[in-house]
Amino acid sequence: MRENSGHNEFAMDESAKEIRVTCLHLLARREHSRKELLDKLVIKGFNKDEAFAVIDELVLQGWQNDQRYAESYARYRIQKGYGPIRIAYELRQKGIDAATLEEIMRKAAGNWMDLLEQVYTRKYKHDILIDRSEWAKRSRFLLHRGFSTEMISALFDHLNIKF
Repeated sequence: MRENSGHNEFAMDESAKEIRVTCLHLLARREHSRKELLDKLVIKGFNKDEAFAVIDELVLQGWQNDQRYAESYARYRIQKGYGPIRIAYELRQKGIDAATLEEIMRKAAGNWMDLLEQVYTRKYKHDILIDRSEWAKRSRFLLHRGFSTEMISALFDHLNIKF
């Protein structure tokens, strides 16, 4: 019985090493959230409990950090022209907790209107008078990008756009 138990420990150690190598390989390419790492490991067929333990160890060693991941992800999505609602939604889907999410959104808060204006002017020429269907189309585009109706209304007021 003991030999079998020892064999299981050896197999678990080997599995943990394999999980660690896989995690480090993924983290070397880019930051990952804990949830992303776990999801990828489970898809590859690793035991969920063992994967949790290895990821916890990587967190303690500083290899994985949800705060760092969320900041990096938010910067990337902002550069792509996405707004706070969309970014917050995507980060929640990736397992980022509410406190981290709130801090990330607060740090970027001062730049949202500038970003909204950049996204809008990149896509549309500056027409002061547009019809209702065009106004709705442009609003839907900006909503899909993750900007609130209040922000969009403020932008249209700022640019003096009427319908």
